[in-house]
Amino acid sequence: MKVVVYNLGCKVNQYESDGIMTKLSSLGYEVSDSLQYADVYVLNTCAVTNEAEKKSRQAVSRCLHFNKNAKIIVCGCASQNDFKQFEDKDGVTYISGVANKNKIPELIEQQGIFVAPISNQYEEELQPNLIRTRAYVKIQDGCNNFCAYCLIPYLRGRSRSRSVQSIVAECERLAKVTNEIVLTGIDMSSYGIDFGSSLSNLLKALSHINVRIRLGSLETRVITDELLKATIGLKKFCPHFHLSLQSGNDQTLKDMNRKYTTEFYMLRVDLIRKYYPKAAITTDLICGFPTETEEQFAGTLEFIDKVAFSDMHIFAYSKREGTVAAKYKMICGDVVKNRTKQAEQIALKNKEAYYKSFIGKSLEVLLESDGGYSREYLKVMCNGEEGQIKIVTPCAYDNEKQCLICGE
Repeated sequence: MKVVVYNLGCKVNQYESDGIMTKLSSLGYEVSDSLQYADVYVLNTCAVTNEAEKKSRQAVSRCLHFNKNAKIIVCGCASQNDFKQFEDKDGVTYISGVANKNKIPELIEQQGIFVAPISNQYEEELQPNLIRTRAYVKIQDGCNNFCAYCLIPYLRGRSRSRSVQSIVAECERLAKVTNEIVLTGIDMSSYGIDFGSSLSNLLKALSHINVRIRLGSLETRVITDELLKATIGLKKFCPHFHLSLQSGNDQTLKDMNRKYTTEFYMLRVDLIRKYYPKAAITTDLICGFPTETEEQFAGTLEFIDKVAFSDMHIFAYSKREGTVAAKYKMICGDVVKNRTKQAEQIALKNKEAYYKSFIGKSLEVLLESDGGYSREYLKVMCNGEEGQIKIVTPCAYDNEKQCLICGE
């Protein structure tokens, strides 16, 4: 029997999907993660934006395009948010939510709706074998932040951390088969608060791991001397910090229930650059939050230019029913599009400047099917065996491909 496990959404979802695939394979199923003909489809859905939830619904129809008689299993954040949007769709036989994904491989013949409450304890995962060039390791789940625009705390539950011993054991196993491990979680910065530890302590416990270690998205509060010293203690740390921003205006940040100011954010950026002068600092930005004025957005543009991010993920605000911001009046779509375009222009300028600063510099690249990525997560075009590390010296910057060329 062939099963496709199709992932939508974040790296945490990807880790969970990869674990489902690994378990299914061990049970004798033929498994793939790309949409193609199959007997059973497992859809791990996303609900971070309206568009993500729409794509999750559309994925059901895409599966039936390949096999109109297939069984479809739906799990994840979109079904946790509203399982009824999948209940009457053709082919859907099993619906669960965020919890109990680890049980899916042994329940694919079941039928019904099994959206369970979220536990306040970390749910041990089906640990995946290496499926991609780099390995993802989930260290934490849930979120306590309750940003005004975000549904995730309601869908993923409160922050809960995986044990240090379990994480170390998985990293030791993966270090034998990959050259890079990415630590990921819904709110990694809260790692350990539920049992009196911290992300810094976890990194210290990983100091013997002899492959590249990269961190997922971080909040400003976790950027301290202790954390940065812990990164220096790692054998092969990747100096890439994805430091969540969302707005560069203090009033908008307050309205978003983001618990920092632009001044504090800049201090954290300066602290990172004190330890890693050439670190990649990337971020997320929401354009068109309902309370954001033109003057406030102008301040955001000035701030993102001042920080000079190496790259940015820029999004238009997405209204999510059930959040505090959903009660506010939306800003005109054309205004939001214009703001997004302005932010993208500044982001591109700073990205180009950052990339060009590495021309003629030696970079350690983890090779993939099409080039590879440096420790700073710079895309570099070069040849070599996928999964291996190669030292290259870029000689040019390709604006269209947004990458460095090594000149081989």
